[in-house]
Amino acid sequence: MDYDVLILGAGAAGLYCAFSAGQRGLRVLVLESANKPGKKILMSGGGRCNFTNLEVGPANYLSANPHFCKSALARYRPEHFIALVDKHGIAYHEKELGQLFCDDSSKQILQMLLDECAAAGVRLLTSAAAESVDAIDGGYRVQTAQGRYTASKLVVASGGLSIPTLGGSDFGYRLARQLGHSVLATRAGLVPLTLSGKPLEQWNDLSGLALPVEASAGRMSFRNQLLITHRGLSGPAILQISNYWQPGEPLRIDLFPQGEAESWLAEQQQARPASELRTVLGDLFPKRFAQRFAELHTPANKLMRQLIPAERKAIAAALHAWPISPNGTEGYRTAEVTLGGVDTRELSSTSFESKRAPGLHFIGEVVDVTGWLGGYNFHWAWASASACATAL
Repeated sequence: MDYDVLILGAGAAGLYCAFSAGQRGLRVLVLESANKPGKKILMSGGGRCNFTNLEVGPANYLSANPHFCKSALARYRPEHFIALVDKHGIAYHEKELGQLFCDDSSKQILQMLLDECAAAGVRLLTSAAAESVDAIDGGYRVQTAQGRYTASKLVVASGGLSIPTLGGSDFGYRLARQLGHSVLATRAGLVPLTLSGKPLEQWNDLSGLALPVEASAGRMSFRNQLLITHRGLSGPAILQISNYWQPGEPLRIDLFPQGEAESWLAEQQQARPASELRTVLGDLFPKRFAQRFAELHTPANKLMRQLIPAERKAIAAALHAWPISPNGTEGYRTAEVTLGGVDTRELSSTSFESKRAPGLHFIGEVVDVTGWLGGYNFHWAWASASACATAL
């Protein structure tokens, strides 16, 4: 065999697995279809890479097999990756909710991974898309435009469908099926939601406004910022709930999650009877949002003292359940992750090795494990890669 390990994909999971395996004395070749490694790493976190979260746990992940992620997450904790970041002298900070970001640039995380690969003797080829992959006696053979390579172990770290301009594709899923694996239905995750018709007309001119909300779908709720866009809704609260919401299902957006809106309105009516509703709401929301909300629910310039109890109750109901229904998502074009993927019931949770094809491993986003927004998906890349490399 040319190598001990062939890794398909030079993203977060692929590079981490590569240097971890190389440090164990294995001969490792990474084949990357793009012209540069780690493109999604570079754009992540607004260019500062939200590389892990201090509060990582199984509850932060979605999977048809929710127990699968427990082993890898228990063995690889945030402090393990933080130690590597510290070793390379990369300054970082906690932004909110346990999210850790580079002070400077996501380029530092990518360079750290590449430096570790170089130190471990890993070979990396870019513009080397796998044209064919075949199981052979004792291992696997991969044909690329740059040559044919063989190894006793094959690790698929090719990512998912999200952001095709950065290399997202269905390659890993097609390969999994070719090699006898089941792939669960995929859809865009951590993705903005779109509006159409009247709701879009009513709100899209307020694009860029952000406000705190609680977004709920089914039993899940997230309290964070909502951002109005010219196509619909985004922001952390919306991206989070998009993993749990599907078109046609109820989505609830509470604009007043901090209390009981009707009681608050009654208090404001007593305290500020000569104020307009839009002025009072302007204490809670951006003024343009407050004005638009008031326009849609009361006659223009109506004073607080003029609100009858039925009107107050209707306004409170709209605050707690903003009557706006998305018609879909922006899809893989802007999605941060792909939900679904290679069925984890056909993988070992300790080694990520296939139960159907010896020597074949799947790690990272291609697997049916998807994290919340906030560094959880990067941590899954590190944890799954570490578990796999240890087993290799």
